[in-house]
Amino acid sequence: MLVLSRRAGESVVLGDDIVVTVLEVRGDVVRVGIQAPRSVKVHRAELLAQLEETNRQAASPSEDVIASLARALDGSAPDPD
Repeated sequence: MLVLSRRAGESVVLGDDIVVTVLEVRGDVVRVGIQAPRSVKVHRAELLAQLEETNRQAASPSEDVIASLARALDGSAPDPD
């Protein structure tokens, strides 16, 4: 990881077409501006983690749902007689 010190108004250039600029420093909050092509995805890390967890929960049904489905399938199975 590269660690840089920047003051408000100073920038860092990533590659040929991404510019990260420190807009404001107020206490322990730093506001940054990111200038990048629309094809470059820029996301807040905590939102990506939350989205990943939400997707994981949606893809993994609860034990109650699985048991309910099993009961429904057992009840709809044809009688072997």
